[in-house]
Amino acid sequence: MALSGRALRLTVIVDDTDTWHHKPLFTEIVQRAHAFGMAGATVFRGVEGFGATSVVHTTRLLSMADDLPTAVVIVDEEDRVRAFLSRLEELPVNGLITLQQVEVVHYKGQEATAT
Repeated sequence: MALSGRALRLTVIVDDTDTWHHKPLFTEIVQRAHAFGMAGATVFRGVEGFGATSVVHTTRLLSMADDLPTAVVIVDEEDRVRAFLSRLEELPVNGLITLQQVEVVHYKGQEATAT
């Protein structure tokens, strides 16, 4: 897949303890992105943060180490990202979903080899 120039970045921020059908919610989002044929998805785990509840969660305090922020970042062509948003509607995302225009200057991976 070739991806260059203008694109859209979708970021979905959830708690690392959020689940969907007994598996992490961020895993479900990545699997849906893969099945949809998105260019790629990456999960970033935060070490500290707060959201709409204003409760700070951090790895520094054992009692507050639950519900750490986790961001799923997906970049692809704008029309593909907007079409993918409908795949997130049934998921229990109690967090933040954002879209940002980005410019892709490099996108290349190793070619898959058949074994």
